Amino acid sequence: MEDNSSKGAWRWMLVTAIAPVAWGSTYVVTRAVLPAEPLWGAVIRALPAGVLLLLLSRRRPRGAFWWRSAVLGVLNTGGFFALVYAVAQRLPSGIAATVMAASPLVMMAAARIVLGQRPRVVALAGGVAGIAGVALMLFGGDGTIDPVGVLLAVVALVASSTGFALATRWGGVDLVASTSWQLLAGGLLMLPFALVVEGAPPALDAAALLGFAYVTVIATALAYVAWFAGLRHLPAGPVGLVGLLNPVTGVVLGAIVAGEVLTLRQLLGLAIVLAGIAAGRVRLRAGQSPRDSRKLRVGAKKVDPVAAVEKSRIRS
Repeated sequence: MEDNSSKGAWRWMLVTAIAPVAWGSTYVVTRAVLPAEPLWGAVIRALPAGVLLLLLSRRRPRGAFWWRSAVLGVLNTGGFFALVYAVAQRLPSGIAATVMAASPLVMMAAARIVLGQRPRVVALAGGVAGIAGVALMLFGGDGTIDPVGVLLAVVALVASSTGFALATRWGGVDLVASTSWQLLAGGLLMLPFALVVEGAPPALDAAALLGFAYVTVIATALAYVAWFAGLRHLPAGPVGLVGLLNPVTGVVLGAIVAGEVLTLRQLLGLAIVLAGIAAGRVRLRAGQSPRDSRKLRVGAKKVDPVAAVEKSRIRS
């Protein structure tokens, strides 16, 4: 029988799952109805979502959170959105999503460096399974593989994984507020680049407006709050493995909505990715506490990052 900590972990896993499912759907939406300008796509996605969450939280950043929000805004939102938007325009949705399935291992590496979290063996095995699934699905489809698109996807997952680790380290403030600051900072920082590189904002028809409404409210505002909530209550390993639902969603929707052909090899890769997700389930079933690995090394001591932030505020 599962203990209370394990049950709590399961609840946070379900909350976290909202994010990768929503993100996996953006590949199809972007290719189907959104304009081709990636910088404007990032701005139009981030700024309205940031404003929406700011209206809900009614808080503004203070002290170090001004520059921290700017850093996280580039890594997690503005710069990341531009990269993913460009990837979605260059790669079929299934291929684009499966490249991002490498993120669990990258997230675990970032958490090890930034937070001092040691990845569990089962989580590493799940991450390796995700990589194996990526390899099969990436090289087994009928779509054309654009090397530039693949490179942009890799840069996107490294940037976001680093940003997620830093967001965990710099926690201790209201979740909705901190998410809104990142989105606003990312959108504002990308705005001048969009004006200089891509010119005037693209004309949006009814389909594009509906597409951006979905991406902004569901796949950005709601998804990012759910994802950061998971990172505050779970170690990076299980959260990263839940993120494997991203490629699963992208592949399934690509086949159903966009009519992309799945080969037997891709289906086998999909099964391996699902096995990677199951690895996170095995770890939690064993009774792992959501905060077991949430430690930050400072010299020879381990400190909870939220407590560290609060102590630094008192000292200042």
